[in-house]
Amino acid sequence: MQFLSRWESQRLSTTTRGIPLVDGLPIEEIAGQDWQPSRGDLALPALTLDEAAFRANRDLFLRWCKSAGVTVAPHAKTPMSPELARSLREAGAWGTTVANIQQAAVLLASGEQRLLLANEIGGLAAGRRLGALLGAYPDVEFHAFADSPGAVAALAEAARIAGRSELSVLVELGAGRAGARDRAAVEATIAAVLATDGLLLGGVATYEGAVATPDAGETMRAIAALMERTIAAFALVRHAAPGRPLIISAGGSAYFDVVARALVPSAQADGNASVLLRSGALFFADHGIYARAFAEVDRRGGLVIDGARHSAAEGFRPALKLWAEVLSRPDAGLAIAGFGMRDASFDQGLPVPLRVFRDGVAQQRLAETLSVTRLNDQHAFLSVAPDSTLAVGDVIAFGISHPCTCLDRWRVILGLDADGVVTRALPTQFG
Repeated sequence: MQFLSRWESQRLSTTTRGIPLVDGLPIEEIAGQDWQPSRGDLALPALTLDEAAFRANRDLFLRWCKSAGVTVAPHAKTPMSPELARSLREAGAWGTTVANIQQAAVLLASGEQRLLLANEIGGLAAGRRLGALLGAYPDVEFHAFADSPGAVAALAEAARIAGRSELSVLVELGAGRAGARDRAAVEATIAAVLATDGLLLGGVATYEGAVATPDAGETMRAIAALMERTIAAFALVRHAAPGRPLIISAGGSAYFDVVARALVPSAQADGNASVLLRSGALFFADHGIYARAFAEVDRRGGLVIDGARHSAAEGFRPALKLWAEVLSRPDAGLAIAGFGMRDASFDQGLPVPLRVFRDGVAQQRLAETLSVTRLNDQHAFLSVAPDSTLAVGDVIAFGISHPCTCLDRWRVILGLDADGVVTRALPTQFG
């Protein structure tokens, strides 16, 4: 049980070192400290999770999934928090998605029993690593992607080492990144699975976000074409695997509605297939890229749940906040805040000032006069209105854009209740 013991040792040794003012406090004791980042009780910067918003996003999306006739394996790469992955599964998710063997090891060691590895794993050396991992968890349901005979060979090596007789392989269709590009590649992958002991055809998969462009019309046409190819590949897999339950997997956090409309009819017509989404970032939402994506969902008709239409932009609430202190006011129009590229995502937009606190008291409308103009490693540069009263020591709560590239900068996420009090610490395991 090498992987389990390593997880346990990491979990038991995790403390809040570097996060609160008191180093070495056991993680289990955080909830009783009555800390509030708005009062500066924590060493800043800090990243927090609005617990109520996260639960509301979870419940809304799972309701939509049930109504739309799809299931979801939330992608754990977004938070890499076993606690959050478990909470989503316990609320009704099918299982958990991971991106690589390292992430699979973390989730398996934490007790997850159904994983989708939504990626090719590499060559035979990677197959040996996966085989050693799966050998420690013989009862876990496991599915992985392949887009070529070479990828199938790596999974065959994993199955051999793990002693598995039926390792599930999803044939991946692709454009823009990995995935079989044409029918010949799909047929070659199917044939390789059928010719290999220890493997079975589990279905097909794709990722529509890889074909997105800045042009909305072009994006919809590209996704439609990819869905047509996926449905055609599913027919080939079904012909090769008659009578077996199959998975059709796609769907990130921006075009999940489009994917469901395209794929559910084929799954329903088949009668023994399910559409499995892999959305992960939408459970956190944001003030940037996903706020814009949810507005596009509304323009496409919104979230239809049991016949009633709901607004995605209003329903999904940003759950993450980055807290930082004003370090300097060197010029009348400039403030320097204590966070930078090491702390916040910036690939899909800079953080947005939401609220300013002074000695724990919210300063009305002060954040509206601020904007982040650039980041360096440890500093954020804020444009400030000439008459702003922003002062050194003020604490600012920022919204972020793109949870996936913000959460991976943090070893610990702090849960907050409705009063802004820290409820728990959630260790991340990005490795």
